[in-house]
Amino acid sequence: MKTREFIEQLRESREKQVVFVDENGSTIHGGYHLTELKAATFDTVDCGGQKNRWNETIVQLWVPQDEESDEFMTANKFLSIYDRVSGMIALDPEAEIRFEYGDENFPPSNYQVAKVTEIADTIRVELRAPQTTCKARDRRTEEASCCG
Repeated sequence: MKTREFIEQLRESREKQVVFVDENGSTIHGGYHLTELKAATFDTVDCGGQKNRWNETIVQLWVPQDEESDEFMTANKFLSIYDRVSGMIALDPEAEIRFEYGDENFPPSNYQVAKVTEIADTIRVELRAPQTTCKARDRRTEEASCCG
């Protein structure tokens, strides 16, 4: 999901709580903090020798070990942090947004957004672990399917 799409969805439902879950329904604990926003640029060379470049927005979430609150952050609170940071660093609205998190239920990773749904007073963000791929193979497959 693009950063712009995610942020627009939050702006439409500012009073709702933002709840992060995985595909099995495990939930990131209430009381999580948004501790860092990262504007990341990746410059890579794949196994086919082709250079690749892309941007990502990485949102770091964290739950303190002694956190007493079980309240989930509201979209309004998330947006206030996002807007403050975007005034300080360039966050690419067209970049994929990822969520960096880890605990006893979520292996530490930069999760992709599978889907966002609104249910009652919550915005439910379903996260999925990133998948590896071979860009050279993917290019060959795309070329074969479009040119065959």
